[in-house]
Amino acid sequence: MVVRSSSDTPPGGPRRPPLSTASLMLRLGGIAVVVAAVAGAFAYVHGNLDPQRLTPKALVDVLEKNNGVHPGFRRNHGKGVCVIGHFESSGEARAFSTAQVFNEAQTPVVGRFALPSGNPYAPDSSVPIRSLALRFTQANGQQWRTGMNSMPVFPVGTPEAFYQLQQAQSPDPATGKPDPTKVPAFFAAHPEAVPFLTWIKTAKPSASYATETYNSVNAFYLVDGNGNKQAVRWSMAPVARDAAGATAPEGGDFLEKDLVQRLASGPLRFQLNITLANPEDPVNDASKNWPAERKVLNAGTLVLEKTQPQLSGECRDINYDPLVLPAGIQGSDDPLLAARSAGYADSYLRRTSEVSQLPAAKQEARP
Repeated sequence: MVVRSSSDTPPGGPRRPPLSTASLMLRLGGIAVVVAAVAGAFAYVHGNLDPQRLTPKALVDVLEKNNGVHPGFRRNHGKGVCVIGHFESSGEARAFSTAQVFNEAQTPVVGRFALPSGNPYAPDSSVPIRSLALRFTQANGQQWRTGMNSMPVFPVGTPEAFYQLQQAQSPDPATGKPDPTKVPAFFAAHPEAVPFLTWIKTAKPSASYATETYNSVNAFYLVDGNGNKQAVRWSMAPVARDAAGATAPEGGDFLEKDLVQRLASGPLRFQLNITLANPEDPVNDASKNWPAERKVLNAGTLVLEKTQPQLSGECRDINYDPLVLPAGIQGSDDPLLAARSAGYADSYLRRTSEVSQLPAAKQEARP
């Protein structure tokens, strides 16, 4: 079983023309924003401060060990497709947050659908989880980046437990395959995984990215003009759904083809549902559900209009760090958020340093 959380891109795609000075400065500015946002995350997982502490390098190394090294691709969610569109605010979240994304009529979006695996050549039917990452760029230049998954909860609540789960799935040097006793032993020692295991037992690979509901899983805070904070989780739910019983084809690369065909008939729409926590709901443990009766805001509609190849599209150079947030949205103290942020940064630096080293013929290849 492969369990991942959302981000990071390619042997290359078509070789791009040199960047203009303006484009280069814009890209460097975007990287600076990411570095500033993840500084706190690195303080949490940086091994130089505490040799016993889990480091982002260790997290990414174990993903490479389990999935293989695929230069230029994200170390997690390696297979995906870019999508372009915009967000239309309904106004329902304005009372809870000063973020422009909830206060302006439209906000441009660059997103990425993907599989939760570091193998960019994995069959689409190999895992039942799909992911959706989005970057909203506000008129004031601030960004909101979010990585969501089709699972309702995370298997475990801490980076250390997630790392141990990855180790349990690592191949044994003697056999080249994972020890079949280690994953069951891990879950037996981690009862917090029961909600996830209950879900995964009946989860099946969907036939389309367009029919899944994508969940933030982690908690965040909306902040209003008076500084009041409201703990939330959010999800993107498809407005249109396929008939019940639709099943995924075996293997292959059907997800991107399906997405292209659907968009040829018109835009795809998802509703942004924001769930408001009660004071007693856990905000620092993504392995725990919140009660179903919590109030939900319809914050607006995500409109996706076209796809782009992940190796040459706009999403290729985006690190979908969940702690890149605009004023009006803040991260919670969920330790997985800091670990995700730091791990994504490590993966981003590895893959972007590799793309330029690939031969031209390989850069033009598509997975």
